[in-house]
Amino acid sequence: MSKQLPVLESPTAGSCCAPIAEEALDAVQAAPLAQQFKALGDPIRLRLLSRITAAPGGEICVCDLTGGDFQVTPPTISHHLKILREAGLITGERRGTWVYYRPVTDVLKGLSGILAGQ
Repeated sequence: MSKQLPVLESPTAGSCCAPIAEEALDAVQAAPLAQQFKALGDPIRLRLLSRITAAPGGEICVCDLTGGDFQVTPPTISHHLKILREAGLITGERRGTWVYYRPVTDVLKGLSGILAGQ
């Protein structure tokens, strides 16, 4: 069963630029977008982002992301989360010993809008 992520419902909301089918990107626009798409180019990071965006209440504890079905060590998960944070795709908030992550929906909607060729 395929489920569309709620952050991708509005293709033009939060877009930094016109869809690439309508207008060519300049170098200034392309650089941050390339970093964001590169962050999404790793299967583990894509799965982590999917878990974060699908989390009930809009956020998830890092304790719920480590172990389980990822089959990588907790430091590797932390590394991938750092890349997603640096790309501006997620934010994290420390609460005691745990960090809670949530998606940056405007950025994700913007990426969706860039690719929309409608």
